[in-house]
Amino acid sequence: MSSFSPIIENRKARFEYEILETLETGIELKGTEVKSLRLGKASFSGSYCQVEKGELWIYDFHISPYEQGNIFNLDPKRKRKLLAHRGEIFRLYNAVKRKGLTLIPLKLYWKRGMAKVQVGLARGKKLYDKRESIKKRTMEKESRRGDY
Repeated sequence: MSSFSPIIENRKARFEYEILETLETGIELKGTEVKSLRLGKASFSGSYCQVEKGELWIYDFHISPYEQGNIFNLDPKRKRKLLAHRGEIFRLYNAVKRKGLTLIPLKLYWKRGMAKVQVGLARGKKLYDKRESIKKRTMEKESRRGDY
């Protein structure tokens, strides 16, 4: 998975959440949405995933309307179905229900011509955890530069 360059990456996810587990899923798209994704016109800001009636869905994932798409363009923030095995969906649903975790999209990339979404099972960080991660990051930068 790391050899594929992401089209979109949810940069805030690693700062806002502690990622416990990741899962690669497919995404159900319409024709003009695929064309917009190929142009890189999409955003994960504010998006989240949820299990609903045994299916995995992504909400508030913004794909800009395709400029040449006229009447075939859909609502940019419509909910889209994520494709995963039933057992994986059931396991994620139980983890979210029991442990109070969240499902968030981490990145979107192409794999053999198909759009894939990497979904993360995450726990929200507290404010002091965020400060701690900022301190770690600055210390690592300083040690790489040689400033002590």
